[in-house]
Formats: sequence, structure tokens, C-alpha cells
Amino acid sequence: MDALTTPSLLGRDDEIRCLSGMLAAGLEGRGGALVLRGEAGIGKSTVLDHVRSSAAGFRVVEASGSEFETSLPFAALHQLCLPLLDSSSGHHREALDVAFGLAIGKPDVVRVGMAVLDLVSRSGPVLCLVDDAHWLDEASAGVFAFLGRRLAAEAVVLVFSARSGPSKLDALPGLELRGLADADARTLLSSAVVDDKVRERLLSEARGNPLALLELPKAGGFAMPDVASVPSLVERSFQDRAASLPADARLLLTVASADPTGEPGLLWAAAARLGIEVASAGVEAEGSGLVGISTRVRFCHPLARSAVYLAASPTERQAAHLALAAVTDARTDPDRQVWHRAQAGTGPDDALAADLERSADRARARGGVAAAAAFLERAAALSVSPSLRAARTVAAAEAKLDAGAVDDAAELLTSFPADDPRADLVRGRIAFVRSESNDGPSFVLRAARRVSGAEARDRVLDAFELALAFGRPSGVMDAVVREARALERGSDALEALVLLADEGHAAAVPLLRRVFASDDRAWTRHPALATMLAGELWDTEVHSAVTDWLMKTGQQAGSPFVLRLGLAQVATGAVLRGEFGAAVSAIAEEEAVADAVGMAPLRYPRLHLAAFRGQKDAVLAESEHSSRRAGVLVANTHWASAVLHNGLGDYPAALAAARAAVEPGDLYLAGIALPELVEAAMRCGETELASRALDDLVARTSPCATSWAAGVASCASALVTGSEECFVAAVEQLSASAARPHLGRAHLLYGEWLRRAGRRVDARVQLRSAHELFAAVGMEAFAGRAALELRATGEVARSRSADVAESLTMQETHIARLVAGGATSKEVAARLFLSPRTVDAHLRNIYRKVGINSRRQLAGLF
Repeated sequence: MDALTTPSLLGRDDEIRCLSGMLAAGLEGRGGALVLRGEAGIGKSTVLDHVRSSAAGFRVVEASGSEFETSLPFAALHQLCLPLLDSSSGHHREALDVAFGLAIGKPDVVRVGMAVLDLVSRSGPVLCLVDDAHWLDEASAGVFAFLGRRLAAEAVVLVFSARSGPSKLDALPGLELRGLADADARTLLSSAVVDDKVRERLLSEARGNPLALLELPKAGGFAMPDVASVPSLVERSFQDRAASLPADARLLLTVASADPTGEPGLLWAAAARLGIEVASAGVEAEGSGLVGISTRVRFCHPLARSAVYLAASPTERQAAHLALAAVTDARTDPDRQVWHRAQAGTGPDDALAADLERSADRARARGGVAAAAAFLERAAALSVSPSLRAARTVAAAEAKLDAGAVDDAAELLTSFPADDPRADLVRGRIAFVRSESNDGPSFVLRAARRVSGAEARDRVLDAFELALAFGRPSGVMDAVVREARALERGSDALEALVLLADEGHAAAVPLLRRVFASDDRAWTRHPALATMLAGELWDTEVHSAVTDWLMKTGQQAGSPFVLRLGLAQVATGAVLRGEFGAAVSAIAEEEAVADAVGMAPLRYPRLHLAAFRGQKDAVLAESEHSSRRAGVLVANTHWASAVLHNGLGDYPAALAAARAAVEPGDLYLAGIALPELVEAAMRCGETELASRALDDLVARTSPCATSWAAGVASCASALVTGSEECFVAAVEQLSASAARPHLGRAHLLYGEWLRRAGRRVDARVQLRSAHELFAAVGMEAFAGRAALELRATGEVARSRSADVAESLTMQETHIARLVAGGATSKEVAARLFLSPRTVDAHLRNIYRKVGINSRRQLAGLF
């Protein structure tokens, strides 16, 4: 019988064709991933079974999520990798050993992901099947998502089955399995001996769910017409089957349902400890069709496992867990052993709570924050000591938050004392993540008021960092400044922030310089704040020092957050220097890190680059990603829009955007947007507004004493006053700086002023310099503006030949630049978290787009 016409696969023609196509492509080295989604019983596991039986030419490896192992890091990944571990090597094997608890260290999801990618790609055509993916532990899910996005050039096919709903696998391609069509449902039900009335009732209740169509007739089909879901009716069928078994068989099933490992040895040992007559109980349990016991204990369906476990009495579940704890080796598997003990516990137990806390420490060290949260939450519940219970509750809330379970974290703190500073710090983080209000900094400030000395100062600096997301219009930043004024300073960073708010740049800049020159580098504890403060100095060297520290620290500590912030600052600095190729590389690398850890990329570096390039559609597209209504995220959007529209000569739009960027008074962005406001205001005839903006700009830049600051201020002053001396000074000062885009704009503005003064020959010199610089850098909008001005003087600007990189994506441009610089495919792969085969595939695409066929030619182009 053809696979597509077997009863279990009725109505799944499209799904099977899709998966057959994936298998065929995988054999040709074009792998991929697919998540089969649908409600319980809809047939996901059946489709996986068919894929398994159809995988001729593939090595098949499997794993399954477990409801009882969602808190154990890398549990599912270990199942998948175990048959392949013999082919792992070198540092990749070390990463896997750490992840699986075979070596000491803290697993890095990116390193583990690269190790798994290397493992499966070495093993020939591989089919990876992951059932019940909705119950994957967080660490495994993160690695599977990483792997699934990197198989395009591998002979690897990865197929998941999962219940419908949000998960860490959402970024992967998905296929939703729907209920069977009426004709197929009737065909599937035709084998059941039921009368016509019952058949119609079953068809109505099952709603095309294949498992329901097979199981409901066994329960008689006479469920009451309530609102129960199909899965609950099916579970009732499983429970009825279990209830009809002898006592020993039921208890054996309960033990099997409580053990997530599926190890027969554990099951038989625990059963013997409970006095179960193993031989007869095993035969009865398997005869029910609920479970199969061979090399692994496997329930007929996930709903059967949960139905059996929930149907057992509390006493039976307690006995099962106690027996499993007794036969689980506390040396080789301490966390499962203590978890079984905790599940069997009936009351407070400080010794057990302490063991759970140690398990949480081990889980956190292995990157399992979800596991740590589960252990700590249970430890808090079992703690006799009120102080230990409070400490473990806060620690559990922090772990929940780190694991992304924001609502669970908030729920843990609902009954917590309102005056506890530890809880307030977590509440502040929760409010920030939720972005529902401006309460985040307020909670942190409340925590600061309940501590003293250096700890209080650190908390206020934490609040400053959070307040950047909300800005002054919300009043949050002002509240933080007020709190800082009330503290004994003892911190140059805090003192500088207060001076900046109260007395301006003249008073604060000397202290800011001391902050960044200090040996203790206290500012490094607040990296996001440090980048904002560095911007207040208009000093590319200080910004580079902060960026270098972020990059070095992020790489050494393995911190994706710090590394991504560093790469974003590399891109921003490169944009301001007119090094757009370097900016593209940094953006591509930040996106690679973000993708590796399953996060959205930072938007503002792309926004800056698109604005300076004059790419209107790209700026608009990036702006749509900004969902905040205040703070630095929206301020970035306004500044970029002002730059873009000044380049395009759309001065009313530039004026509106620049006003919006400057008005909040946010660190760095309000200052960097002032030159845009001066230019747009003057072009729109708003001379009074331009004069006020100039005064503010001079007050900010004069104390900084850098050529960039002086040149920008001189250029703005020349616009407002019409002073040629100021134009000349601006060109000289900016020529001594690294800010090439601002130098080009000084030439452009000076040339425009000269042309309007009737000095066409002099104007050509400045406009030609501007156009050449803009064209070389890639500032298309400003280059077009300079070309129009040149034409007005009687000279036609030389057209620029198309840049070969313009046809490439950001990732392709970055790969091309790395390879042109001499990097091997293996080195590029390590840097961008790809396989060497994927890098080679990208190179072939690059060669095709730019019309070359070798690395040597690529070096010539870049």
C-alpha cells in the first residue's frame, strides 16, 4: 500500500510531499529544518514515523522533549548527539563535554551550537528527528534553533514536532497540521464498530483529530456535551485503559510516567524496590497498548504519559519518585536524583532545599537558567528558614527572568515584602523588559534608598542606564538625577552625570575625562551608559577605547550582550568616520551573534548607516522596528531621519526630525543632532531657532576641545552668521579629525555659500572636494546634492562607477572583506558561527554576483 494512502497518513499528502522534497534536497547537500506544529493527537508523531521509514541514505538520530525534563539543560540535545559523539573532535568535543556535564565549565550556546553543527555535518547525510519539541529544555531549544538556521549547505535535515504555540523554534520554517477533512475522517473512523448516531457524534467531537478518531470509540463515544477539548477526552480514554489494569501494572506505569529518561534499567530497579511483580506487571502494561518496553520505555503518545501520571494518586506518585530517587546514582546524576526527592517531598526540609540550591548552581554553571529557576523555586518552597526562603525566592525570580519567563518572575514576587531591595532590583528589570511603564528605574531607585555607600551609587547608575530607554519626557531621567544629587558622590561617573544635568558640559567634561582615564574603570560595570557618556566628549579616541574594551571583554567573558554592544559601537564609530565597509562588517557580525543566541539584532547601527548612505527606504524600514515612544531608541530614529533628509535636501522633514531628536535632551543623541537642527532651521528660514541650537551646540562642544567638536561648531556658526572665516576654520579643523562625513559636509556648505555669493570658481573647488569625498565614502544623498550644486556653477560632477559591493547583502560583504583580507573559509566560519561549507556556498554566490571566480580577484576588488 502506498504511504500516502495508509490509514495513519490519510489527508497528509501535502505534508509528506514537502518532507520528501526536504529529504531529496538533503541528500544533495541542501539541508534544512522544519517544525511540524499542531494540537495534541493531530498526527505529528505519525508523520515523523513516516519520515523515519522513508529516510533511505540517511543516518537517523532522534531525541524527544520531556515534560519532566524541561528544566534540565541540554537533556534533549544529549539524546540527539549521543550516537554521534564518537565522530566529534578537538575543541568541539570539549564544548559538548561541558554542556553534557562531563567536564567542568560554563557552556556557551554558540560554542555548543558550532560543535553540534560540526558533529552532524561530519556524519554524512543525517536526519535528525525531535519529537515533542514543545517540551524541550531551554538550552537544547536554543542550540536546535541555532543549528536549524545553518543547514542550507549541509547534508542534514532537522524535523521537529511541537504543539501549536510560541516557542524558541519560531524562527525556523513551520508547517501547521490541521484536522482531517470530513471524508478522510470518516475513512479513518470506518473501522470502529459504532452505530451511525455515535459515529456522527464522534466526527463532531473529534474535529478531524486523528488520535481522537482512533481513541474515542474505545471510550464508548458517549462523553457529555461539555466544553472539554479533544485532548482531554483522549486523555480520559488513556486513563480508563490504565484504570482497568491490575494494581502492580498501574503502579509500574506510574513509575514509567515519572521517569523522563526512558531507561528500562531504572524502571525495573524502581519497580523491584516497590515490590512490584515485574514479569507479570510488564506484560499487563504492554498489553494495554499504553507503553512499549524494549531498549527504551516509550509511551504510545505524550498524552498517555501525562494521563497516567495525573491519574495516579498523590501517594502513588510519591512512592514512584522515592523509588526512582533511590535507584538514581547521586554521583553521576545528582540533579535528577535530587529532583525526584523534591517531587516526593511532602513538607519543609532545609537539607533537601540546600541540595536543590546546589543543583541550581550546577544548572546555572551549565547555562541552564530555566533549570536553575525550577530548582530554586522548589528550594524556596521547601525552606524552613524565612531568610533562606526569601533569598531563594528572589534568586528564583532572577533566574526566571533570565530564562525569559517574565510573568513567572513577577508572580514569585507578588507576596514578597515591599521593602526588600533585592526584590526591587528584580522588579525594576521586569518593568524594563515589559516596557509597559516607566517603573523600572523607580524600583531600582527604591532599592538604592535602602542601601548605602558604593552599593547605593551602583544602584543609581543602574537606574541611569535603565532611564536611557525612557528619556527625559517621561520624567524618569529627572527622577534619577534628583536621587543622585542626594547621595555622597564617591563616584566620578555619578558626579559627572549630576554636573552634566545641573551645570552643563563646561563643569562636567573634565570629570568625564577622568572617568574614562581612571585606573579602576568603574564605568565598565555600566557599559551602555559608558557609550552614551563617551559620546558627550565628541572624542573619537575615547569612543574607540570604550569600544575596544567592550569587544575585548565580550570575547573574553563570552558575553553576547557586551559583545553585541561592542560590535554596534564599532559600526557607529565607523559610520561617523565614513568607513562604511567596516560598518557593514560589524553589523553583519552583530547580527551573527544575535542570531546565534536567538535574539533580534540591534537596529540602530543599520539605521545610522542607511541614513548616512542616503537610503530613504532603508531608513523608513528600520524606523518601523522602533516600538518605544521615548528614550534612545526613538531618538536614534529621529536623528537618522534628520541626517537623511538634510542629505536629500528635504529641509522641512529634516527640521521636524531634528527637533524631535533634540527635544528630549537625551545623552549623546541630543548633542549629535544639533548640527542637523541648525542646518535644517537655516534652510527653512527659522533663524531664531537655529541661533538657539547653535548656542546649545557651542556650549556642548567647546569644553571638549577636539578637532571634531570644534569643526562641527565652526560649521554651524558659519551657517548662522555667514562668516567665511568660520567656514575656513571648519574645513581646517575637520581635516584634522577622523570625521570624514562632517568634513565633506563642511566643504558642501562652504561651496553652497560661495555659489550664492556669486563666487562660482571658488565654489567649484569646495563642491568638487565635497562630491569626491561623498562619492568615495558612499554618501549617495549628499553626493547628489553636491552634484546639483556643481552643475549650478557650470561644472558636471564625474559619475561614480557602481560599487561591486552594492549587489551583495551585508553578510556577503562581510565574508568578501574577510576573505579578501586573507581569512580562510574555516576562519570566517568560526567568526560568523557558520560551517566552512556554508561559507564556501556564500563565496560562490559572491563570485557570481560580482563576476569573478577566485579569492585573488576578490582581494583586488576589496
